[in-house]
Amino acid sequence: MLISLQIENFALIDRLELDFSAGLNVLTGETGAGKSIILDALDAALGGKVGSRSIRTGADRASIEATFKLAPDLRLWLESEEIDLLDEEAIVCSRELTAGKSVRSRSRVNGVLVNKQQMDALYEKLVEITAQGQTVQLGQPGLQRSWLDGFGGADLIAQREKVATAFASAQQALQALEKRRQFEQQRLQQLDLFEYQAKELSEADLSDPDELTNLEQERQRLSHSVELQQQSYEVFQALYQNDSGKAASDLLGQAENVLTDMLRFDEQVQPILDMVSSALADIQEASREISAYGDGLETDPERLQEVEARIVQLKQIIRKYGPTLADAIAFNEKVQRELAELSGTGQSIEVLEEQYDKRQAELVAQCAKLTKLRREAARSLEALLIRELKPLAMEKVQFEVQIDPIAPAAHGADRITFVFSPNPGEPLQPLNAIASGGEMSRFLLALKACLSQVDAIGTMVFDEIDVGVSGRVAQAIAEKLYQLSLSHQVLCVTHQPIVAAMADSHFHVDKQVIDQPRNGSQANGSKADDVRTVVRVRQLDESDRREELAQIAGGRSAQEAIAFAESLLTQAANARLTTAPAANTVGQSASQSAPPAATKKTKARSKK
Repeated sequence: MLISLQIENFALIDRLELDFSAGLNVLTGETGAGKSIILDALDAALGGKVGSRSIRTGADRASIEATFKLAPDLRLWLESEEIDLLDEEAIVCSRELTAGKSVRSRSRVNGVLVNKQQMDALYEKLVEITAQGQTVQLGQPGLQRSWLDGFGGADLIAQREKVATAFASAQQALQALEKRRQFEQQRLQQLDLFEYQAKELSEADLSDPDELTNLEQERQRLSHSVELQQQSYEVFQALYQNDSGKAASDLLGQAENVLTDMLRFDEQVQPILDMVSSALADIQEASREISAYGDGLETDPERLQEVEARIVQLKQIIRKYGPTLADAIAFNEKVQRELAELSGTGQSIEVLEEQYDKRQAELVAQCAKLTKLRREAARSLEALLIRELKPLAMEKVQFEVQIDPIAPAAHGADRITFVFSPNPGEPLQPLNAIASGGEMSRFLLALKACLSQVDAIGTMVFDEIDVGVSGRVAQAIAEKLYQLSLSHQVLCVTHQPIVAAMADSHFHVDKQVIDQPRNGSQANGSKADDVRTVVRVRQLDESDRREELAQIAGGRSAQEAIAFAESLLTQAANARLTTAPAANTVGQSASQSAPPAATKKTKARSKK
């Protein structure tokens, strides 16, 4: 239950403190008076969306503080988030906004900084705000599914979580299967490439990294065999034998004979004789070698073709797998290793398909259980919602929750559609295709009444839920809001005097123009800068309420309007007596969550 709301420099509010009571709290005032700003401030305090206009013009910061009665589930939440208690009976949510290029904000719970996720989780436990625009969202399948699941209770929510877990597991198995299929396709493509490379390298029969060099030398020799034969014969003649008698061996032989004669007279020439004799022996051996070399040279065109073909093959291999023949040989060894690895099967696609099928079957089974629970909840919601709608001047209304199968997803395998017929003889159709604005408002109010019976939330906020209705329908909405207020605190912005008359606490909201210099206005002397518009809120006593109801009903405080206002208050008092017993039959979960009566006199204060 919302105990108090403190607002500073938010939109048109300079400073405002409001205390709320249990039961039905209504805010009235002229259109544009700022009633919705107060609800926006409450939303902002709980982490709702804010913008540059949220901070009052001329201010560099704004703050909102909402204090709620501490319920057992809130105490458990504080313990789970390791946030200390400031008060044994209250929890304080605050938000500070700072102006800049973009609005920066900080949220705190009991003075402790919290993040957006924490604030959103707490918001769901504290307040439910139903705004005018939500009637447009009534036709959204996702929202209708969420409402049905919430109505279904803890068992249905738990089953939906099982479905979400099963869906995640099935998706994980599917991703593994698709990844393995993709890998298998890549593996086969890579395997084809390696097999081709291995075949090409195997046919090349690579073993010697110097083979290309040796072959190129052999090609040179084979290409110049005739020339080499001629040159080898010329060398032989120069070394050993020619017609002129001036071969190297002849000259060395002559030198050896002379040195031998000299040795008889002087032994010092012995080393010279030894060198000449050794040189003569080397020349003779070289002569024999060059003669054998020349004799061994043959012209072999076939061998030359073989060598040239092999050189071309090796150079092609080098261009693809090189840059050297040694690199190509190393690449061949790598390809053989890769082939061995890729030929291994690993975890087969068949095994992964079995795992996916198993998990998908589990998902389908869990979805079937969820569908069953949703059908049970749908039948209960249909009966209860029709019962709630009948007092709202919709006695002949028809309503069904259609559940159609769809592909399994994280939220189940159901498409939820609320179909509705407000008039006898008309077919059931989706809400947004048939219902008028007033019918949508009543439908939403009745739906919230149904959901409130299974929802432990303490405060329900309605922003002009009664727009577009009048007369008997307005009276029915007023009684429904009061009925809700017996088990929940209700805050309601309204323009209906019948609704306002049912209030436990009545607040009047209006705009006032005050003298308040802006920054620098005194320096420039502009009188226009001294005028500011502010929102003021005043809690009404019984006398003030008559005046306010007269204003709403007749637009002026004439005697007739005052009399009409008094009749509204009398009518509201009688309606309270008849509504309260009916509310006690709504459901135990609703009655158990009824907020306690206020422990102090409720008041509202506006500070200048």
